[in-house]
Amino acid sequence: MSTTLDAPPARAVRPSGSDFAPLARRVRDSGLLDRRRGYYARAIGLNLAATAALWAAVAWAGDGWWTVLLGIPLAVAAARTAFLGHDSGHRQIARSARANRWLGLLLGNLLLGMGSGWWNDKHNRHHANPNHVGKDPDVGEGVLAWTEEQAAGKRGALRWVARHQAALFFPLLTLEGVNLKIGSVLFLRGRSRRDQVVEGGLLLVHAVGYLVLVFSLLPVGQALALMALQHALFGVHLGAVFAPNHKGMAMPEPGERWGHLRRQVLTSRNVRGGVVTDWLMGGLNYQIEHHLFPGIPRCNLRSVRPLVREHCAAVGMTYTETGLLTSYRDALRHMREVAEQGTTERGMT
Repeated sequence: MSTTLDAPPARAVRPSGSDFAPLARRVRDSGLLDRRRGYYARAIGLNLAATAALWAAVAWAGDGWWTVLLGIPLAVAAARTAFLGHDSGHRQIARSARANRWLGLLLGNLLLGMGSGWWNDKHNRHHANPNHVGKDPDVGEGVLAWTEEQAAGKRGALRWVARHQAALFFPLLTLEGVNLKIGSVLFLRGRSRRDQVVEGGLLLVHAVGYLVLVFSLLPVGQALALMALQHALFGVHLGAVFAPNHKGMAMPEPGERWGHLRRQVLTSRNVRGGVVTDWLMGGLNYQIEHHLFPGIPRCNLRSVRPLVREHCAAVGMTYTETGLLTSYRDALRHMREVAEQGTTERGMT
């Protein structure tokens, strides 16, 4: 079931950013933007303990094939690490930019093998212009098509993938865990020598440490199977969290300039749920609130949601919120429609 809140049509949405200022003041005065260092200290500590306990369980279980199934909770724990790294990239955790950067390096590069510099560069460009083709890397040219024009431009095998991308979306996500690591390494080309040494060094330490750990605990076949399972489910988990956020939502036309409120709210979709949904999605089910206030601590997103909904209704801004399954349906429908229309139009020309 989908919930879309629209204000009376008499109140047109202004394209300027002025509609955001009253909401920003209200949220700032509420104290919800304040750091929650105790919350994050517990979250990081518990996640580290859980990850260590899972690897201890691998060592205890030994070389039976059932041990490979521990790759499932290891993938879930890795996603928790990714969410914490995401939060540090938005400076939600510590007060200083330097402390947040080092947290990102330790959580991302060292523990996860995913470069925080690469992620922050890509993700910050996404936040600046969500769903804006040519500006948002998340809807840029790639294997999948997010617009009819992109679908029409596919050739060969990529055209076949585009035509079937809705059905292939989740299977392709099994490769995303490896793709994130490859992207992290490739990003270091052309970066400063310091970044290459620090970020590249931590990525290397992670890779060596991870391989030594797995192959010292399990025979080769089972070690490879566990790594494949963990990385595949890690990619699916992250993709299942990010897919509902923007796919199928408004996409600004080239040259359009939207104010902050319009740019962030109309391109985003919230996913309704309780504490389990919040935990599984790392708080990113409150995508509208997260995009409006990217520096707000994750644990405060649920509390700021009523303020945002009320403000959107007052200024005539559509606020979209759906259930999880509906969000997937809407995202996949968008992928299917742009693929069908784009590839059909190309075939007719």
